[in-house]
Amino acid sequence: MLTAVVAVVGTPAGSLATGMLAHFAQRSQRVAAEVSARRAEVLEAVSALVSALADHRRAMAVRELLRRLDGGEWSAARAESHTTRSAISAPLLRLRLLEPALAATAQSAAQAVYAMREATTEAGLQEARGHAIRESDELVDAAGAALAA
Repeated sequence: MLTAVVAVVGTPAGSLATGMLAHFAQRSQRVAAEVSARRAEVLEAVSALVSALADHRRAMAVRELLRRLDGGEWSAARAESHTTRSAISAPLLRLRLLEPALAATAQSAAQAVYAMREATTEAGLQEARGHAIRESDELVDAAGAALAA
């Protein structure tokens, strides 16, 4: 009789335990998938922003060389720099929303590129460009640390 009682009680208990374990495993897999998707989104946003910053650095270097230093016609370079500056906005906003911990670093990287327009000499332009590159590298390093955590 005791064997029958154990069998009657044990079967539903075993089924319940198996169901709970399956639920927890599915939940764990779902959380892992969400974390992975979020990391991929942050990585894509950082990549897009760093690329846009590089494009704008190049455009600003050409523009400022023509405008301030060479005294040449710079209207086409100005138009391109406006286009590349606009291309920074979306990935910057996306990164700031996806990973608020990177917001200040991302904003600093963008401001460093924007500051290239203040250069008055070729050496100053190269210094500003170098600073903008370092700020972009700091963003990449900070993003790597955030994604590794």
